[in-house]
This record gives sequence, C-alpha cells and structure tokens, in this order.
Amino acid sequence: QVQLVESGGGLVQPGGSLRLSCAASGSFFKINTMRWYRQAPGKQRELVALITRVGSTDFVDSVKGRFTISRDNAKNTVSLQMNSLKPEDTAVYYCNADLQTYVSSGIYSSTTYWGQGTQVTVSS
Repeated sequence: QVQLVESGGGLVQPGGSLRLSCAASGSFFKINTMRWYRQAPGKQRELVALITRVGSTDFVDSVKGRFTISRDNAKNTVSLQMNSLKPEDTAVYYCNADLQTYVSSGIYSSTTYWGQGTQVTVSS
C-alpha cells in the first residue's frame, strides 16, 4: 500500500519559516512529479509548487521568492521550505505525487496519491 506522509506543519509568526516534508512509502517503481497543494478554509485547493523528477520547479505567483521545493529521489521525499510566511499562507498543506508502478511485461501504470495534510497557521 502506497502512502504519502507529511510532517512539519505548525504555528508560526508572520515573517517566520517552516519546512514541510513528505515521504512516500510502499511498493512502486519510481516517483515522477511531486507537488504541494494547500487549502484554506472556505477556499478551493490550490497548487503551490511542483518539482519534476529531474528537478524542474514551478510555483504559484503568491509564493515565488519565498518558498522553495526540493526532493531526494533516493529517499522518496519532497520538501517545501517556506520563508517570510504571511497570514494568508495559513492552510492545510497536502503532498501529492505521481507514482509509477510495474504491472507486467514492460507495462507500467501511473497513479496520483495524496497525503493526509498538515496544518500551517501563520499568526501573531
């Protein structure tokens, strides 16, 4: 059973920093694109950042210059470093990843998995 488990959320003051981590476990061949989403109360879930297997990244405009995303392919992990946090960054943050699994005879399938979410609260 494949699982994505996030860690690192919490309460931080405006201007502070947090680092979120997500680890994938279970049986799979490899992980392709990994992403962080967030959902604030009463709002739609939004894509915050993504990183491809080869390290290409992209960010939503509201976090550019403040957040960085990185991954360790050997450890099957992805991290989101969040600096200069603002109250509007308050949300539940979810890890998301496209995992490739071997089916048979050179056939692979790709499935997107989600973590359970971790709360980030930015408040004084």
